[in-house]
Amino acid sequence: MNFDSNCIFCKIADGIIPSYKIYEDDDVLAFLDVNPVTYGHTLVISKEHFETALSTPKDILSKVMNVAQRIGQIQIKELGAKGVNILTNCYEAAGQTVRHFHVHVIPRYEATDGFKLEFNTKEIKYPLVEVMEKLAEK
Repeated sequence: MNFDSNCIFCKIADGIIPSYKIYEDDDVLAFLDVNPVTYGHTLVISKEHFETALSTPKDILSKVMNVAQRIGQIQIKELGAKGVNILTNCYEAAGQTVRHFHVHVIPRYEATDGFKLEFNTKEIKYPLVEVMEKLAEK
């Protein structure tokens, strides 16, 4: 099993660092974020060390997302959330601060709950045909 002794999430998964566990099985651990952006903000991680969602095997990725989905459902039912953001960041340019695959499950209560995730459109017009051709499966 991949374990990085310098990784805080590996240490949490191994029980070296304590956490507020929400869910655990052989492959996945979910725990409360100690620096939450909203009430109930949860992190879902692979127990094995993979840097990002892009390098995580599909079966583990699927297990993590299944747990994230269930936690989001529970946050709505039990915490009274009105919505949920489920997101992951891949690499520093995208906001990843811990180099261990993890998913944020962030319950949302009001538009004014203090957390803002915006997709600001730009005036720039991208060449969509060119981008499509580069990204389409070959």
